[in-house]
Amino acid sequence: MGDTLKTAQLALHGGAPVRAELLPYGRHEIDDDDVAAVARVLRSDWLTGGPTVAEFEAAFARAVGAPEAVAVNSGTAALHAAMFAIGVGPGDEVVVPPMTFAASANAIVYQGGTPVFVDVDARTLLVDPAKVAERLTERTKAIVAVDYAGQPCDYDALRRVLAGRPEIKIVADACHALGARDGSRPVGTLADLNAFSLHPVKHVTTGEGGVVTTADPALAARMRMFRNHGITVDHRQRGARSSWIYEIVELGYNYRLTDVQSALGLSQLGKLAARVARRQAIAETYIRAFASIPEVQPLAVRPGATHAYHLFVVRVDTTRLSTDRATLFAALRREGIGVNVHYIPVHFHPFYRRRFGFGPGLCPIAEAAYEQILTLPMFPAMTARDIRDVVDATAKVIEAFRSEPPGGRGHRSEPPGGRGPRSEQ
Repeated sequence: MGDTLKTAQLALHGGAPVRAELLPYGRHEIDDDDVAAVARVLRSDWLTGGPTVAEFEAAFARAVGAPEAVAVNSGTAALHAAMFAIGVGPGDEVVVPPMTFAASANAIVYQGGTPVFVDVDARTLLVDPAKVAERLTERTKAIVAVDYAGQPCDYDALRRVLAGRPEIKIVADACHALGARDGSRPVGTLADLNAFSLHPVKHVTTGEGGVVTTADPALAARMRMFRNHGITVDHRQRGARSSWIYEIVELGYNYRLTDVQSALGLSQLGKLAARVARRQAIAETYIRAFASIPEVQPLAVRPGATHAYHLFVVRVDTTRLSTDRATLFAALRREGIGVNVHYIPVHFHPFYRRRFGFGPGLCPIAEAAYEQILTLPMFPAMTARDIRDVVDATAKVIEAFRSEPPGGRGHRSEPPGGRGPRSEQ
């Protein structure tokens, strides 16, 4: 971040970019051990519905310290299975923050429930327990607590909010937070049900996949039935009993994870601790570097929480600059830095506006944050040069717009909830 960056012309304005090849915000990592594990299953008798799924479930449960783990074919399926397991249906309300991928709310709607959006804490963008307390009604069935970016919500505070209401379940949307902890307790044990994603940009991948952990064997049994069309026994169980008889007792879905995917997941789980440690080291480097750039503020970490850093999200104080977040996004992309935005508040999406009448003003803290946040690249295979490029490009862009007068070149506004950058998982 020397004098050359202060005087360099932005790539957005025709200058040379910090790097020629775009650095993505996330990237999967597959090694020879992963390939070998998948190849072994490909040569076996079971590609799906076989023993490797149960092996993966047992290994995942051990990894997070949970008694039960149920594997499904996506993080969305994990959330849907959780909503089914606790009996969400028409007339039920489920509290959920809007600063999340839409699946957190979609799973409620799949079951006929109504999402009740509550605002977030301004420093962490985690759901605010005090706001949750204000929105509880006699129809409240559950709370979906989103472990945004990779750190756990304050589940102790949420339990206090629900004191005297044991019928309300807490579902952790832990899709960002595999490997995180709250004090000594690992994510995966903090809520009644804990949903994880195994998407390629997550800490552990099965290509596509998800897992739900719980301490309740009855809920686990319901989710295993749900992932298999609502059938009480699967193909392998029928084979072991020499029986062809099966019954569909509930309306379920084909949400099964395959043995091929489970083999990849088993291999990847062995790398979880090292990957979380690497993400934390990258985050520490970013935090130190941005301490000298007052316009760029990393999100706060809750006291006692161990952050797994699926995402590294910063808030950019555009009041100190001559431009807006949309132009900063474009400028960083042109510098070769694959920034993203996580997320457009769910209640801004056309489906939720049309179906439920939601719109701007419902969750002002989340809405204000959306106008300022950027997600910077974060994945374990990033090199020291990659990290330096992110910091240098950010400094270059901030310096360029810090020095321009208001309304200078490149300035444009972005309507709330309008045509923002594409938001992904």
